[in-house]
Amino acid sequence: MKKREYTCGLDAAIDVMGGKWKGLILFWLGEGPLRFGELRRTVAGISERMLILQLREMQTSGLVHREVHHQVPPKVEYSLTEFGQSLRVALEPLGQWGEEHMERLEALPRTGASS
Repeated sequence: MKKREYTCGLDAAIDVMGGKWKGLILFWLGEGPLRFGELRRTVAGISERMLILQLREMQTSGLVHREVHHQVPPKVEYSLTEFGQSLRVALEPLGQWGEEHMERLEALPRTGASS
């Protein structure tokens, strides 16, 4: 398998973040562990299939921990690892920027890529 090569730190961070949903999952898991159904209700607009895919990718990259509690009915909780928490902290200034400029950003016309 070929080793990943990045041109800068931002390139590496975006690679592990990739896509629309991972930032939101990181945000909500930063509040504490959540079960799959809770996470699905919390991350508005995400499909069950997409949530499963994103969580698997985040587990593989070491951002998310999946804990299975052996009980009836089965209980699975997702939480941030220390690595995931460090990325969440790094994203906080970006979230603050978004909050400060949300009204302006919402007024922009939609493009085909973000629709």
